[in-house]
Amino acid sequence: MKKTLIGFLISILLLAAVGCSSETTPQSKASSDAIQVGLVQLADNGAFTDMREGFTNKMRELGYSEEGMVIDYKNANGDTATLNSIMQTMVEEKKDMIVTIGTPATQAIVNMDSGIPVFYISVSNPVGAKIITDMNTPDKNATGTSNAIPVSEMFKLADQLTPNRQTYGLIYNTGEINAVTTIENAKNYLDSVGLNYKEVIITSSSEVQQAAESLVNQVDAFFIPNDSMVQSAMPQVAEIAKNAKIPVYGSSAVMVQSGAFATVSIDDITIGAITAEMAEKHLKGTPIDQIPSLVVTDFTTVINKSTAHALGLTLPQNVLDSAKIID
Repeated sequence: MKKTLIGFLISILLLAAVGCSSETTPQSKASSDAIQVGLVQLADNGAFTDMREGFTNKMRELGYSEEGMVIDYKNANGDTATLNSIMQTMVEEKKDMIVTIGTPATQAIVNMDSGIPVFYISVSNPVGAKIITDMNTPDKNATGTSNAIPVSEMFKLADQLTPNRQTYGLIYNTGEINAVTTIENAKNYLDSVGLNYKEVIITSSSEVQQAAESLVNQVDAFFIPNDSMVQSAMPQVAEIAKNAKIPVYGSSAVMVQSGAFATVSIDDITIGAITAEMAEKHLKGTPIDQIPSLVVTDFTTVINKSTAHALGLTLPQNVLDSAKIID
């Protein structure tokens, strides 16, 4: 009898310990009729964090409380197999909506043809990535925001801030259609104005530093597209470039915060918030094919003042007056 009682008590203690060590899921805190939203990205970086917060905060502002809308955030840490597994789990859980950040995450869920509404944040070329076939009347149960990179404006800024640069270094991953599209646009622009470029293609973020080192003695400046792999290694690229007195022009404000010299880009929090407003339209009854995919074009010039100082550059006052300056 004593052994039976002791065994019973041990079982109770073990169950309690397991309960204490398990992470409480958001679903357990919410009512059963709460809207279940999956929010997924391939990799983490500052831009994606701002987009995620922009979406979440706007949904809360619109009246969707934590009790009324559960946002289940997942990050695949750069691994596509993990990304697909996350998406499969969300389909099996029958999420009411899946929100994706960036092109790879969006492609992963749209290709599953799950029937779950998809709202994407910051996909540069939704049609080229085969996510939808028409921006005005989106199909495949998906719509969202596009952050087309203003390549011509970027190089015009570069010519103003750092004139007489003849050769640009390009680093990107061909597995990200958004990066490929931006690089193609950059090459076309550079060809049209008679400037040169050298490129290095990478397949993981661990290759970015070596790529930058291989180019640093061959180029006058770097242009980095909207590539999550390269962006995650931006501090290394920026440091290598600064040591060589070479400016880095990035494709997002977060790249500039990470040490790049300058960019012309959208505000990442804003694009997340715009996508939230699109999601709310659907929640209120508007079919997805009646919610056009939006190209966000509210661009801002962003300059890293510390990087400018390290490069020995003097910035024109007219640029300083209109730009966002990061110290």
